[in-house]
Amino acid sequence: MLNAKWLIDDIKFRNSGQKTRRARFVSFDTTSSSVNMGSKWKSISLFMFFSILLCTPAFSTSKDGLIRIGLKKVKIDETNRIASRLGFQESESLKDSIRKYTQSVNSMGGPQDPDIVSLKNYMDAQYFGEIGIGTPPQKFTVIFDTGSANLWVPSSKCLFSVSCYVHAKYRSSRSQTYKINGKPAAIQYGTGSISGYFSEDNVQIGDLVVEDQMFIEATREPGVTFLAGRFDGILGLGFKEISVGNALPVWYNMIDQHLVKERVFSFWLNRKSKEGEGGEIVFGGVDPKHYKGPHTYVPVTQKGYWQFDMGDVLIGGKPTEFCKSGCSAIADSGTSLIAGPTSVIDQINLAINAAGILNEECKSVVKHFGGQLFDMLTASQVAQPRSVCARHGICPPHRSASIGIKSVVDMTDGVSSGLQENRTCMACEIIVQWWHNQLADNLTRNNVFKLGSDLCNQVPRAKAMEESTVDCGKLAFLPTISFTIGGKEFQLSPDDYILKVGEGAAAECISGFIPMDIPPPRGPLWILGDVFMRRYHTIFDYGNARVGFAEAA
Repeated sequence: MLNAKWLIDDIKFRNSGQKTRRARFVSFDTTSSSVNMGSKWKSISLFMFFSILLCTPAFSTSKDGLIRIGLKKVKIDETNRIASRLGFQESESLKDSIRKYTQSVNSMGGPQDPDIVSLKNYMDAQYFGEIGIGTPPQKFTVIFDTGSANLWVPSSKCLFSVSCYVHAKYRSSRSQTYKINGKPAAIQYGTGSISGYFSEDNVQIGDLVVEDQMFIEATREPGVTFLAGRFDGILGLGFKEISVGNALPVWYNMIDQHLVKERVFSFWLNRKSKEGEGGEIVFGGVDPKHYKGPHTYVPVTQKGYWQFDMGDVLIGGKPTEFCKSGCSAIADSGTSLIAGPTSVIDQINLAINAAGILNEECKSVVKHFGGQLFDMLTASQVAQPRSVCARHGICPPHRSASIGIKSVVDMTDGVSSGLQENRTCMACEIIVQWWHNQLADNLTRNNVFKLGSDLCNQVPRAKAMEESTVDCGKLAFLPTISFTIGGKEFQLSPDDYILKVGEGAAAECISGFIPMDIPPPRGPLWILGDVFMRRYHTIFDYGNARVGFAEAA
């Protein structure tokens, strides 16, 4: 008769009672032939029970064995944009943070070279997915970010940062699989920072459980970026070379624990969805329904980010020749726009007739207040020319460098106008100071006004990371912008690279291109964010150290 011997290892249960698959068949013995009828039926019953248990798919409930994580898309709205701009005001400028910042981890070695992580602004991010941490799993909404390598979520011990009170927090006391670590950690971003300490626990991604994953419990999240963000934390999918604290990234543990079929993951961002189902990230392979035609692959040239060589950038089919000798680029799912060297981005934004936000405010000041400001300047000697703006009511009497956190939390009409007043004040101070200098040269009123308008046209070029607007009624006449990768031109149409905020007559169209000068040794390079990845399905092939792009379905 048949005698089956089994060992079951690490069968875990979720809150719902669903098994997360850690069953293992150890031995099967057919040597015994003397068994009574009760033992026979007991063995058969056990066999059937464990057969059903073990027939649970090894990787996912999907028939093709892929692990699929649905992504939710949230549209960019005025809340995001206000918080994003306020975040930039918290430091003197993004260029300063690039020059001064060195990614640091307390008690984890010396400072490193300025890093792309330090430049990231997640405020305009649109794609999020859900994970669970602990046993039973505590749910968090995270950005799956190929431009960083650490996993972090807010900690229950985060008591002095407002942002922690509006997001889910990890509570180690509620997890049966929590392991203490305690090593301090800190990550500085372009418009925010987090600090805390490392912990270890199981991380649930889809139907899989990654065991003993090292992650950061954030106890401080200063800055408006994390306060107003639609996400709780970040799950980095970059290489371990850029991982803070040498923590092994989640993706590496998925491979080491044999949770995926292939050492590949892929992104499909749904271009047709305005808000809701935003796409999928697939671990362990690719879904052929997500793309059309073959992928063009390029090798990873420097591990850390998913970095590769890129050819020239074309505007309306004409080469800019900036990259005629080659450029470097990274595919970054955690960046919403496309960032590149200022000299080329200026060419692109000029070709699509994009005007900087501050540029428009400057012109508005000249148009509506120019005469009165000019008369006030010429009527009396002003010790501090910028005080003219305050005297005229354009700037507050005691101007503050920041509007404050309350402006982001309480989105009222007053808040929106507060930001508008701040930009108008800044434009007024620029134009008045400049006019004051010109009057010293005895220029006439007409000459000063003309030169003032010329100055406004130069304002956006002086502001790093300043977003630019485009006339929504002229999108059909804008040129295609192409990037040469692997010898093939990847074109973006105006519908691809223009982001619409609002509806109808109130809609505002934002350029998907933004200047960012990455200093050596990482730069200069391009960051191809969601604007590019929406149009082109992207494969991150860890096993072969390459990145692939194909037309998204």
